[in-house]
Amino acid sequence: MSAQTLAQKLIARACHREQVAVDEIVTCDVDLAMFHDSSGPRRLKPMLEKIGAQIWDKSKVVLVMDHYVPEEDDDSRRILKIARDWAHEQQLPHVYDSIGICHVVLPQKGHLRPGMFCVGGDSHSPTGGAFGTYMFGVGSTEMLGVVVTGQIWVKTPATIVMQWSGALAEGVTAKDMMLHMIGLYGTNGANYGAVEYTGTAVAALSMQERMTLSNMSAELGAQVGLIAPDQTTMDYLQLAGVSADVDLDHWKTDEAAERDIRRFDASQLAPMVAAPHSPGNSHPVGDIAGTAVQVAYIGACTGAKLDDLRAAAKILKGRRVDPGVRLMVAPATMRDQQDAQKEGIMDILVNAGAQIFATSCGACSGYGNALAGASNVISSTARNFKGRMGSSDTNVYLASPYTVAASALTGRIADPRVILAEGK
Repeated sequence: MSAQTLAQKLIARACHREQVAVDEIVTCDVDLAMFHDSSGPRRLKPMLEKIGAQIWDKSKVVLVMDHYVPEEDDDSRRILKIARDWAHEQQLPHVYDSIGICHVVLPQKGHLRPGMFCVGGDSHSPTGGAFGTYMFGVGSTEMLGVVVTGQIWVKTPATIVMQWSGALAEGVTAKDMMLHMIGLYGTNGANYGAVEYTGTAVAALSMQERMTLSNMSAELGAQVGLIAPDQTTMDYLQLAGVSADVDLDHWKTDEAAERDIRRFDASQLAPMVAAPHSPGNSHPVGDIAGTAVQVAYIGACTGAKLDDLRAAAKILKGRRVDPGVRLMVAPATMRDQQDAQKEGIMDILVNAGAQIFATSCGACSGYGNALAGASNVISSTARNFKGRMGSSDTNVYLASPYTVAASALTGRIADPRVILAEGK
């Protein structure tokens, strides 16, 4: 038997084979299909009715209401009514309404584990790869096929390994790693293949930081962003109530497997900022420092999990944001917000001048009109295409929560390492 990458092993399991070859097209059984209020019922319901089909296995479907909540207009109310009515009509067992962003809710609720093959009705579905799950985003027509048959075909991808040796400095995060890689290779750098993150710096990351790496594989142009499961993975799953017997030795790339290995030294990485209007337009913070900002946004699946809120609090503790800056914080999930509240983090953020918003996709997906009037926004989100966060007149800079918080303090894009050093 030939040596296999982690991506090949995951696909082989899903198509009931011992191994698969790169570029081989196979039909895979889907372990879980996730969609949300924007991508799901309002599109799937009429298509299912038109062809007279039913959901193949309701226990394997997860619906999350996160894009149009809380309802702020008639359009949102209409979309959410469709989703809620359909969920009730279908008696779906896994529905999460207004408790957070789908990519973070899914693992928190114990739906992901190593070895699974999953699809999501959202482009950031590769987040699941942080758990050793083969998970990628599909459009509504492909999702219809999955929901009816429980299967989907894939072309087995080649694997690019991003190997990060060394250790990240304080104030430097997985978000900075991603912005650095996207800046190097571009937003189609992975050519819709599999990216696997390895090395001492990746192994040292918390699960939430790993989720940021896998999530933003989409911005690198990958189909999936994988991290081999380890004890950190298993500890997280146990806390999420998942009792899984996982063969950690199996769910990793074989030493002799063919892959493209690219090497990085985490100790040399500076905080990164992606300037308008692409995640690929990224630079070390020093190249952009001093740019004035009117809004600082800490939110989204890449920037408002508990670890992200902790990072912002480290910068903001005992300080006040610049009077010319509006600091907006939208925690990724209710659980993250509640945990942050218990740790005193939410009080630190509010005392620093932050406004707290709902645990939803919010401004990241251009929902509402929160950024109106701002020329420059620095944000912990994943994308900064023109108009992505609502107004096409706004320039969005992407950065880690550390850098967003530091910039909120100074009114200008700032290096968080300077502020962290001042606090010592």
